[in-house]
Amino acid sequence: MGDYYKPVKPGFEKLRIWKKAYDLMMEVHTICKTLPLSEKYIFKSQSERSSSSVVDNIAESNTSYYYNDKIKAAYVARKEAGETQSHLRKMEGKKYITSDKTNYLIDEYEGLIRGINAYVNYVCEKRDKVPRHSGERSDSRIVVNLFTTILDAL
Repeated sequence: MGDYYKPVKPGFEKLRIWKKAYDLMMEVHTICKTLPLSEKYIFKSQSERSSSSVVDNIAESNTSYYYNDKIKAAYVARKEAGETQSHLRKMEGKKYITSDKTNYLIDEYEGLIRGINAYVNYVCEKRDKVPRHSGERSDSRIVVNLFTTILDAL
């Protein structure tokens, strides 16, 4: 690549909610490493996947082209954050982590959920500023214009 190559940081990595979700995911994965082997395939796997899914869906939301797709992926991230909170509470109930650690992480996920809500509100505001034809989704207007242009060219 030479001396002139400068790595590019994906846009989603600049989002505070992505960074927060990533840090929380790493904490959950660290906790999962301490779980007994008997929990490996069910509880550990579910906890790791839900915490990873929060991060992945925030990235998907940020890189989606259409506003409604951005919102949908953010809603999934929010649901996965709630699922991860539930897994943390179950870990506490089974005495795998302390109440203090559980409450701290659940509170951090609550802050993340508020951040995701703010992100959704921001995307909705941007979407609602786009002029629409009556009865059409703002995203579909672009696709219709593209198909009309292609058909006209034929």
